[in-house]
Amino acid sequence: MTQRAYVALGSNLGDPLATVQAAFAALRDLPQTRLAAASSLYRSAPVGLKNQPDFINAVAALDTRLDAEALLDALFAIEARFGRRRDYHHAPRTLDLDLLLYGDETRATPRLVLPHPRMHERAFVLLPLVEIAPDAVIPGHGPAAALTERVREQKLAKLAIIPASPTETVER
Repeated sequence: MTQRAYVALGSNLGDPLATVQAAFAALRDLPQTRLAAASSLYRSAPVGLKNQPDFINAVAALDTRLDAEALLDALFAIEARFGRRRDYHHAPRTLDLDLLLYGDETRATPRLVLPHPRMHERAFVLLPLVEIAPDAVIPGHGPAAALTERVREQKLAKLAIIPASPTETVER
């Protein structure tokens, strides 16, 4: 059975613009998965440690037959290919891929929490999500569009750069 999943993309090391665009292509190539939509790119200040470069962020919608755990494994494998290291919490990163939503599933295991536990608090997740899925609902929190008002003071800039079209069927 196919599920709609949403994945947040972020990068602030190396060439973050190129990395996020290449990550969209990597998502397109996942097995049993179709990249259904790709948000615009956004620049945001880092959360947590402040002495690091700004992030480039986006959100992808995936239609996948992979279960949530298999999709998470695939996302970790993409991060590893891009040189992701997990040295400490809120560390700068070449690529961060967070599984935000997997259908309307909720779970909390040591390995995977759905929906992503802080997504409703972050403009760099909510704005690109609402851009590609204006009717998205975050289980336990409500419509994503309604939550954007709570994060409007967070500094976020939509970039004029459009992500490289990862597939001809990308919906906007």
